[in-house]
Amino acid sequence: MSGGEALAKSLVSEGVEVVFGIPGIQVYGVVAALRDEPGIRMITTRHEQAATHMADGYARASGQPGVALVVPGVGLYNASSGLATAYSRSTPVLLVAGQIPRPAIGKNIGAVHEVADQGGTVRSVTKWQQQASRPREVPDAVFEAFRQMRTGRPRPVLIEMPPEAGVEREEVELRNPARATRIVPSPEDLREAARVISRSSMPLIYAGGGVARSDAEDALVKLAEATNTAVITSSGGKGTIPDSHPLSYGSCFSPRGERQEMNQLYEVMQSADVVIGIGARFSLGNPAGEASTLVNINIDHAELTRHQANTIPLHGDARATIEVLLPLLIEAGAADRPSPAEAVTAARKLIAYYDIRLKEPQYAVLEAMQRGIPQDAFIVWDVTQFGYYARTHYQVNHPKTYIDSGYSFNLGYAYPTALGVKVARPDRPVICMAGDGGFMFNSPELSTALKYGINVVAVVFRNDSYGNVARDLDDAFGGTYGTDLHNPDFVRYAESFGAVGMRADDPMELETLIPLALERQSPVLIEVPFGEMSIPPAPQFAPLYKLPWTMPQEGLIQS
Repeated sequence: MSGGEALAKSLVSEGVEVVFGIPGIQVYGVVAALRDEPGIRMITTRHEQAATHMADGYARASGQPGVALVVPGVGLYNASSGLATAYSRSTPVLLVAGQIPRPAIGKNIGAVHEVADQGGTVRSVTKWQQQASRPREVPDAVFEAFRQMRTGRPRPVLIEMPPEAGVEREEVELRNPARATRIVPSPEDLREAARVISRSSMPLIYAGGGVARSDAEDALVKLAEATNTAVITSSGGKGTIPDSHPLSYGSCFSPRGERQEMNQLYEVMQSADVVIGIGARFSLGNPAGEASTLVNINIDHAELTRHQANTIPLHGDARATIEVLLPLLIEAGAADRPSPAEAVTAARKLIAYYDIRLKEPQYAVLEAMQRGIPQDAFIVWDVTQFGYYARTHYQVNHPKTYIDSGYSFNLGYAYPTALGVKVARPDRPVICMAGDGGFMFNSPELSTALKYGINVVAVVFRNDSYGNVARDLDDAFGGTYGTDLHNPDFVRYAESFGAVGMRADDPMELETLIPLALERQSPVLIEVPFGEMSIPPAPQFAPLYKLPWTMPQEGLIQS
């Protein structure tokens, strides 16, 4: 069989049902094979960036690797934006990229789409790479790509195929699918962790994105409830425990959570004598520092002990590790401590009180959206002012339904990512929240949405500006420059593709417009004009000092 056929059959064997990409000269053999292979389809995007973003969204919503196909050179360069976001969120994405003809590789002769060391240009945002130069090499490359994505920390991988490999025919031996493996820590490390946690007076769980990647949400809730331990999540871990759960503080990131003094729950973490990290990077470090013991559960060995010396490293899969650790904790008496639920409730009320008292418009709009959006809806948040507030204030009660771009802060990623989510979960509502600046990065994918019937609702907040950048420049340099935007009429723009266009005269109208949009059997765009919004500085959060272990002042808040 040809290499293209070997690739298509290998992908089907691994459970792949859809490939996102753009046909092109060096991947004709692959495209023809996908056309002829039952059980797999190709969704053609309008830009390679969108292909990897869609694969990322598909993977996050389905739990299975997403696959993208692009031509080499500039095609791969364009796709690298989506790889960067997937890498930052530990998402399994396979990028199949063409190559120039075998005799020309490395010769620097100016072949079409030639790039010197193509794989090297995306090495920093891929976990593994391989070139399959002949058809017989394709099954092994696909097997190893999926083994890499299903073993350890999932991240993007790359397979390169010269054009000859896609069309040449030779004897090919197909492989059985790669299987997932779940690592568990040693019994000695587990017993030591159980001993330390059971003796703790103020333990705290810090749940990261690794909980969702491991499908460990139910196990996390059982751990918290069985040991009376409160939970804070990173933005990547948002939704791993319902925000409505009495032991959930919510997400630890405020609108500018990269600055410790702006982190509303920073003091909460400082109060803990034991922090149980589960699938988290601790990008800000452990706020409790060496005064606490860090029990660090992580599938990535490099993350285990880089934060502090006083660490009990538990190298393992989040779900498998919780499942073997919990009986040891019960046996050691960890269930005997009093519940912190009352203090958690007080802290959450106080956080909300300060936001309401400051009359921050984002908070009221998020509440209105919350009332209009089904709880099981997937929401993909772009890098927008409302997206920053959503990290802390938007309530997420279903696993994996909160999606952001991680530390890549990839402006414009949200709409194609939402399309990938909808392809994976056509039975669920999917909403994209974007600013006018970010939405226009990938707005031509409205064409893709209409062509394939991918009915995502896009909410576009319009202030005719790169608003976050304008605010920062004005705050730091006494004025802004280069941030004004000239936009289309977004309602007419959507309608020109055949989508449904709506306009909210006031952001608060989203409470009623979003349900109406979700009823339409079509892609929908809701334009939301709004004025300047500020993100206030941090001092208002000062009264939260050690709040989780004390009650707020009498009369400070109303129930």
